[in-house]
Amino acid sequence: MPPTPLLDRRAFLVGAGGVALALPVLEAMGAEVTERVPSRFCAVYTANGMALPQKAHGIDEWSWFPTAEKDGAFVFGKSTEPLAPFRKQLSFMGGLHHPNGPKADPHVCSDMWLTGAPLHNPKPGTYNTAGLDQVVARHTKKYCRQPSLVLSVDAGTGFLSRTGTISYSLEGRPIPAENNPRRIFNRLFRGDRESLKTERARLQRQLKLVDAVAASAKALDKQLGKSDRERMEQYLTSLTEVEARLVAAEKWADVPLKKQDHAHLKLDAHNEGAPAEFYRTMFDLIALAFDADITRSVVFMLNREDGMGISDTFPIKLGLGNTHHWLSHATDKAGQLAFAKYDLFLSEQLAYFLDRLAKYRDRTGTVLDNTIVLFGSGASTTHTPKNLPTLVAGGSGMGLKHGAYWRKDDARMSNMYLSVLRAMGIEEESFADSTGTLSGSIFTRS
Repeated sequence: MPPTPLLDRRAFLVGAGGVALALPVLEAMGAEVTERVPSRFCAVYTANGMALPQKAHGIDEWSWFPTAEKDGAFVFGKSTEPLAPFRKQLSFMGGLHHPNGPKADPHVCSDMWLTGAPLHNPKPGTYNTAGLDQVVARHTKKYCRQPSLVLSVDAGTGFLSRTGTISYSLEGRPIPAENNPRRIFNRLFRGDRESLKTERARLQRQLKLVDAVAASAKALDKQLGKSDRERMEQYLTSLTEVEARLVAAEKWADVPLKKQDHAHLKLDAHNEGAPAEFYRTMFDLIALAFDADITRSVVFMLNREDGMGISDTFPIKLGLGNTHHWLSHATDKAGQLAFAKYDLFLSEQLAYFLDRLAKYRDRTGTVLDNTIVLFGSGASTTHTPKNLPTLVAGGSGMGLKHGAYWRKDDARMSNMYLSVLRAMGIEEESFADSTGTLSGSIFTRS
């Protein structure tokens, strides 16, 4: 008998009245679809910019961006030397910016880093617009247990312009971040149907209440001041987010996880302890989540803007003499050198993460090969909204060609974000204020 033809991946079921239902991934679509290697995205953010020392101080070698070349290739600066083993798997990106950056308070740069939103004039009913990670999650969530993982050093959402999260929903609302390694681990790896039912039962009354009081909440909103309206919105958004996670987790409750070794995790690490231990534990959790294909979209906010949060004191704990925000404003040689040495510390943590991803194997290549890692800040040195420090690593399995210091004056960050989506096989027509993809760059599938 002739072989049964494969179902089209884009096929729909058409019902009465012409209602169409998109099909999920089915074995009848063939191995090319069902065995597709995961494409992942991870954004890692640090506040306050990076060290770009004044030339008068004579410490150019401590610039975060490369300042020298050898044999036609860039030379890593002292603050990024720990990343040298990954030269062929990463690239520096210069000249990127958000056109809306100069129009806004410089402290909203973390809010707009993944959105590019004109925060002084967001669309009605929202504070922000959709973040890149959530656009990725919208397209990848059908393949994995958790749509996305949102992490930060301080957790929650913070407050406008000093947020504790860099993730914004498709409706432009801040998504609360998590920062407790043990809770994150339990959520990712220890979920079971009974505990999910218990948590759902505990929340059910509140979740029903959100729907039941929608009209009343809208009327009340007119009577509240700005801060109370924001608090109510955050409360309702958090409940909705918990519900979405529970629904997603229940769907996967009976699907066994990939067997993994968790012995190296230090789940008692916390943000008031040793900075490196906390960061590395969080990076371990991200790497494990990617390896087990629990999620394909992750963000991790290492620091908050304007001296907010516990991580502002990390440089003091490392013997660098002052807080992170203070060092970012230093104009003397000693202060700028200390700022650069904190960049060195962050490079060490990022190198640890890349090494973890490189050691986990996919069906083809490593997890790093199939993950685009974005590392950067929403401002260059001292809150400047131009030439945003940006590094892209991984993604060779998605066509990225690395080992470059690519730069172009006034290149739009949103164009690079559209290139990221295209590399992941996500065919969005545009992202934020993009005018196209980042042509002639490290992205070959633009």
